[in-house]
Amino acid sequence: MARGEGAEQYTATLLAATVKPMKTEIKAVKPKEQRRDTQKLSVWSKLCYAFGGAPYQITGSALGFFLQIYLLDVAQLDPFYASIILFVGRAWDAITDPTVGFLVSRSKWTGIGRMMPWVLCSTPFAVLTYLLIWYVPPFEGGKVIWYLVFYCLFQSMQTCFHVPYSALTMFISSDQKERDSATAYRMTVEVLGTVLGTAIQGQIVGGVSNCPTEPENSNSTNVTMNTTIVSLEDTKRAYLLASGVICIIYIICAAVLFFGVKEQKESSRKTSTPPLTFRQGLWVIMSHGPYVKLVIGFLFTSLGFMLLEGNFALFITHALGHRNDFQNILLVIMLSGTLTIPWWQWFLTRFGKKTATYCGILWAVPFMILIVSIQSHLVISYLVSVAAGVSVAAAFLLPWSMLPDVVDDFKVQNPNVHGHEALFYSFYVFFIKFASGLSLGISTLSLKFAGYVTGECSQPEAVSLTLKILVSPVPIVLIIIGILVIMTYPINEERRKGNRKLLEDLLDSESETSELGSSV
Repeated sequence: MARGEGAEQYTATLLAATVKPMKTEIKAVKPKEQRRDTQKLSVWSKLCYAFGGAPYQITGSALGFFLQIYLLDVAQLDPFYASIILFVGRAWDAITDPTVGFLVSRSKWTGIGRMMPWVLCSTPFAVLTYLLIWYVPPFEGGKVIWYLVFYCLFQSMQTCFHVPYSALTMFISSDQKERDSATAYRMTVEVLGTVLGTAIQGQIVGGVSNCPTEPENSNSTNVTMNTTIVSLEDTKRAYLLASGVICIIYIICAAVLFFGVKEQKESSRKTSTPPLTFRQGLWVIMSHGPYVKLVIGFLFTSLGFMLLEGNFALFITHALGHRNDFQNILLVIMLSGTLTIPWWQWFLTRFGKKTATYCGILWAVPFMILIVSIQSHLVISYLVSVAAGVSVAAAFLLPWSMLPDVVDDFKVQNPNVHGHEALFYSFYVFFIKFASGLSLGISTLSLKFAGYVTGECSQPEAVSLTLKILVSPVPIVLIIIGILVIMTYPINEERRKGNRKLLEDLLDSESETSELGSSV
């Protein structure tokens, strides 16, 4: 059915429901305000829901900031093999997203919901595979296979957790304001999760280093070698300890989500339309113009921030020379982002989501230019990190706040297509992850061409120049392209509020019809 025909049929349905005689003498219909009150979420429910987003961000920030430098300097893999691991792992992760999204959309309702079984069953396997990523095996020949296998397995298990969790946004309440509020709670906890991931990994790992702070005595070669070996082993144990702490937090957050959130069963709408196949579902959602423009726009902006994230630890260490402070600088960025999430939620409510996107994401551009333009200075690096964190908060909040608007717009234009919310979220994540894996693989490969020497404390000047390009000019270009695409995104505040009103009226109409039918 064409979108225009669907909209006409939907309008006709509303009119028919409006003029249909109501047998109010049989049973009183609940007031509209009372029915909407039943969709209100308590602060506790929103917090429990928000905690479910922390595992993804905690592990994601640890992997995003530290996996590249871990593979190069701790596992001591060649940059070429490290680039293969980063690309294949992210590409595999991207492929699993739409697959899991389709399976979730076809899952049947159980006693604990439709999304919750996925969250519950994937958690123990995700924890185990994550722990093994940060373990350096005692053999050399199979290291690449080891990291590739466990990285891909973890990404699969994480997808089985995060895709249904993301789609759960549509099933905790049918009230858009409540969903937006819950999303703001979620984004605050998720950014806090990135702080935890950065803090745990950075502070534990930052305390040990296989690079001596003072030059060793040239006459004691054997002592120097032993010191380096012992220090490298300490670094390996530090990474493993940090991953163990993160795994414990992962389990706690999953438990809070499971016991604290009640998944609402979607309303059973009578329809003669059979369930869509995977190909049909893909075609339907990818034919929805607002969704395509939103995904492409945030694809470019997210790539810019991911490229910055993936290379920032190496940039601070080798280009700025702040080897002993890189974990603290990363922590400042995440703390700044966490503290400004509530402010961005207020801003998008007051001025609209598109305006918040322009202001929030473009805010980082001058500071990206500043940090590579001036001479390296520790105080300036911290100040730039505080300012950059403000933009990171907007980049976290806005895509997930705008996706429900696209799903609602799709429902208005396609009233007979149901149960495909998970596909909208999974395909968005698919494009983001695949492109980010490609960009990280290419950036790591660029370091090899620049002459990066694995395990060395001092790198050639070409490496420093390459890192500056990867954290400033390239991300800026990607961000500007993304903003230009988002300018064509058609769902403004007026259209968003109109969609919400239409869906609320449809929900009220269905509720009244159901109550009258049951009374008869």
